[in-house]
Amino acid sequence: MKENIRNTTVIGLIRDGKAAMGSDGQVTVSNTVLKHNTKKVRKIYNNSVLAGFAGSTADALTLFEKFESKLEQYKGNLPRAAVELAKDWRTDRYLRRLEALLAVMNSEHAFIISGNGDVIEPDDGIVSIGSGGSFALAAARMLMKYSSLGAADIVRESLNTAADICIYTNHSITIEEL
Repeated sequence: MKENIRNTTVIGLIRDGKAAMGSDGQVTVSNTVLKHNTKKVRKIYNNSVLAGFAGSTADALTLFEKFESKLEQYKGNLPRAAVELAKDWRTDRYLRRLEALLAVMNSEHAFIISGNGDVIEPDDGIVSIGSGGSFALAAARMLMKYSSLGAADIVRESLNTAADICIYTNHSITIEEL
């Protein structure tokens, strides 16, 4: 029997030309917390792109590697690399079995990429994935609208809100900025 792995809240956003992405650190299998401080976001492509994952860690690391090679191939063109990864992910026999979601961004674009071929660029520049993603998204939208906080501070507060609500999200937060 395959265990349902719920292990992530990732949120990223662009504000005033700055990008920030963060995640909690909890890994949960069934009703057991296995780890408290996993790093699920990172800088890639010469520290010019932020990427975060939800889902299987091994699958996500494979996708990070594939995505970074697309960024190399398309000389850092984030929208093109995202579309090309989604096409490969959907059509390649090996890749389409991978179970993860990616959130990727630079200071101009933010995308959610799925194995179904989805490449979603939210209108508000906020990407959010994982079990606590909708809680973090709601908090981020309100903070963007009603505060003057910077991108990293909004990410932090949004993750803290998600951790207060979602049992699969903790307060061990990692944030990367561009």
